[in-house]
Amino acid sequence: MAQHSLHVSIGILGISGGSLLLLVNDYASSPDKDLIPHTALGIVLVIIAVLLAYAGISHSLSHARLFSSLCLTVSALWCGSGLVYILVGQAVVPPTELRSSLVPGLAAFTLALLIIGSVAVVAKKAVLFIIAVSISLACAHQIAGLSATGFGQSATAANYLLVCVVCAYFGFGRLLYTITHGNLELPGTGLRRKAEPKTEQNQGCGDAVSVGLVMNLLSASVLVCPLVGVVPQLSVGHVPWLWTAGVFQLGMCVLFYRAMDTLAATFYGFTALLKFAEGYSALLSSLAPQPYSPVPFPVVFSVLFSILALFSCQKSLLEGVYQLFFVAYCIAIAAQPQGFFQGGTQGVQGAIFVSTAGMLFITTFNMVSTTLIPTGRGYFNALVTRMQGLTLRAHDKDLHVPHLGYSKYADAEVLGHACNVLAAFAITATVYDNDPLSVLILPWVVVAGGILQLLCGSVAFARGKTFESTVFILYGMMWSVWGLTRYGGLYGDTRSFNVAVGIIGFMVFNCLVTAAALVVSVAWFAYAFAFQLILISFLLDAVGALPNGYDIGVTIIFGLVSFYCFLAHIFNSTFQSPLIPLGKPLVRLSGVGGGADICPHVPARKASSVHQIAEIMKNGGICGMPTDTVYVLVAACNRPDAVIKAYKVKKQAQDRPMSLWISSIKQLEPVRHLLSPLLLDFMEAAWPSSISMVIPRGPWMDTFGLGDAAKHIGTPQSIAIRNPDCSVATHLINLVGPVAVTSANPSGEADTTHHNQVYAKLGKKVDGVLCDGPSPENIASTVVDCTKIETGHIGFFRVGLIPKSKVLTIFEEVQKRHRHGQTNPAFEYDVDLPDIQRDKILRNGS
Repeated sequence: MAQHSLHVSIGILGISGGSLLLLVNDYASSPDKDLIPHTALGIVLVIIAVLLAYAGISHSLSHARLFSSLCLTVSALWCGSGLVYILVGQAVVPPTELRSSLVPGLAAFTLALLIIGSVAVVAKKAVLFIIAVSISLACAHQIAGLSATGFGQSATAANYLLVCVVCAYFGFGRLLYTITHGNLELPGTGLRRKAEPKTEQNQGCGDAVSVGLVMNLLSASVLVCPLVGVVPQLSVGHVPWLWTAGVFQLGMCVLFYRAMDTLAATFYGFTALLKFAEGYSALLSSLAPQPYSPVPFPVVFSVLFSILALFSCQKSLLEGVYQLFFVAYCIAIAAQPQGFFQGGTQGVQGAIFVSTAGMLFITTFNMVSTTLIPTGRGYFNALVTRMQGLTLRAHDKDLHVPHLGYSKYADAEVLGHACNVLAAFAITATVYDNDPLSVLILPWVVVAGGILQLLCGSVAFARGKTFESTVFILYGMMWSVWGLTRYGGLYGDTRSFNVAVGIIGFMVFNCLVTAAALVVSVAWFAYAFAFQLILISFLLDAVGALPNGYDIGVTIIFGLVSFYCFLAHIFNSTFQSPLIPLGKPLVRLSGVGGGADICPHVPARKASSVHQIAEIMKNGGICGMPTDTVYVLVAACNRPDAVIKAYKVKKQAQDRPMSLWISSIKQLEPVRHLLSPLLLDFMEAAWPSSISMVIPRGPWMDTFGLGDAAKHIGTPQSIAIRNPDCSVATHLINLVGPVAVTSANPSGEADTTHHNQVYAKLGKKVDGVLCDGPSPENIASTVVDCTKIETGHIGFFRVGLIPKSKVLTIFEEVQKRHRHGQTNPAFEYDVDLPDIQRDKILRNGS
């Protein structure tokens, strides 16, 4: 609740700060002179916009949806307008064009905030309603003031004054609530979350959908304004709005990956790419001839959008139909050479503006309401279930279980492969004698092939997909460098050995990627090999020896391979059968593949998984298990065959014997009378922890059912015993009983710090792995010599995670208690218990 309150405070303070800034500026400014210079006003607005974006994203992660949508929408409004003010203040945009630069963006946010405000009424959030509607009216009055100087700026200021008053009321209410420890709370200022019935339709990342739609509304408004005569044409003053929309949609793309929604993340990645291309065209309008849009890649983009729209119908028919507008938009770009500047494209954007406004209302309403507006959910699934041979894949979070780490992201391969398709077909366009900047290749190569692929590589890296992340990041860097060099004016007309050396460096790296792809799949090998052919074409072009048509041929091949991978990933993530094959590895290596098809790899966070591994161990299996340090290999002590198997699999060295682990000191109760009271007290005080104790060996070990396997645990004189400070490990040991433990790596190799490494290092001999991501610590346990504890002394075989000083402090405290005649409280209760009652306690304790 404290973190939630902090984010609300930042959001409210940001909105009130920005409103106060604009309030003072509007009240004190006149048509002849502005109180705050444009540059200063723009910089402060951008800073406030960043704070609001932080608050909105933080709320998005905590599911405070409507407030998050409001914060991010206002953040985009002030970011875009702030950048326009900076351009005007720096004379990049003439002051006379301030109106034409601001009006399209302000018009979009007037409508967007009005829709959010109306939904706030449905959600009974009066504060959000007043803030949203007041800022919406402020934008409308600002448009009127820019269009007619006689209108004045006082009306705009009055709306911002209302926002400041409401924010002050809310802030005072929260302060009063805090001071009175919750005893006094002003109406409308509570943060307690109401228990809302959640349906399948409003469980998604609704705030990100709303903000993404607002950005579509913004770009559509900017592009349709020239068509209706509000502004003469696209200009540099519109670039901040378009690129702000693109940046925010990239952010929403990441949020959707975090929400496990691959389709929505791909869609907003596509639309972000369009925003950057539109902004690039507007930027060039004053620097060069109007951009020329070659046919191939807008057509390819329309095909990608069509496939995405088809598969998006599984979420709702409305979403699939909405995405078809962007298919029409890409076709319009391809149909007109100067797509973004011509009437057909702008007309489609008018349709997108209207449809986006409707989608925004429906999505935001369904996000907060229990009475939902129907969107056609379930029709796609119902249709597929009637088709023989098609089986839908269950959309559960286990589909996106991370390969490494605690990542909470979905797979990014669909967008990554689509980006390569676009970049590849973009460079098939011929520049001829045109200025390279005027041919719309640069945004598709640099933004699609570069920036978006780097984002996909980052998401893949966060999921632990090392190979995929390496490919996307390497190819993203290559597309960016080559696009800026050849099509960004940095290449020039010269062919240079220096450029060739850089390309050779990329070729060497890609050779390693191609070799690694041999053990992944046929599709990935073809993918990497085709890109190597493209790198060869880059090299030949750099040295001036490029054969005619070679570059176009290899880029088409790579584009087709990328398209196949795009189609396979989006199809296979939707259907369980049949699957579009990616091919088996061309080379088989032991340990490759994580072992998911060899033995159960189950998530440790689920109790059912721990029970599954426990059953495997009870039946004589050996399993990998996470601990409070590194991963270990475990076998049940009452299954001597499993202990012997674990010893042989580990190839245990004589100086590294296996150890005995328990879930609690109560599991030693049957042999309590055979152990030293001081030792038992020390165990009670030190455990559970990362402390292993070496104690004298004795006949007490026969109690655990080790049989002949007892010789593999410890040495003839001593044995190491431990109670780990790990809930998963102790729960498993509690189910199975005491276990024999060894590190999950062959002797002489590094410790195993991730569940995938268990199979990679020990191969098919492992019967199950309990997966918990990376080890919390890469340091082994501290091993304490307790063989002479009765003399009042302990030693150390190894100082690991627990410092020596802490162990000695614990031991000294135990010794002090013994000097005062205190006994071990853990075993006092059963001194005189009958055998039947003692057996019952033993069963419960173990």
